[in-house]
Amino acid sequence: MPGGKHILGKQNAQRVFGTAKVGDRGQIVIPKEARELFGIKPGDTLLILGEADTGLIVSRPEVLNNLANELLNNVKKED
Repeated sequence: MPGGKHILGKQNAQRVFGTAKVGDRGQIVIPKEARELFGIKPGDTLLILGEADTGLIVSRPEVLNNLANELLNNVKKED
């Protein structure tokens, strides 16, 4: 899928990169285009979040850290 598929007309914000089959050891392969776009290299650590009804989210740990810092800063401003 060159360029990824745009979801609901959103420009480059969200993409579908394809599917990944889970191997015998529970491993998946992140599609090359996604690895290149997000700068994911061998040895990188990714955060896996999940919710029973909606599924999994794969993200860089610093994304959650940045979000937590932003939330905490907003709470401090309100005090």
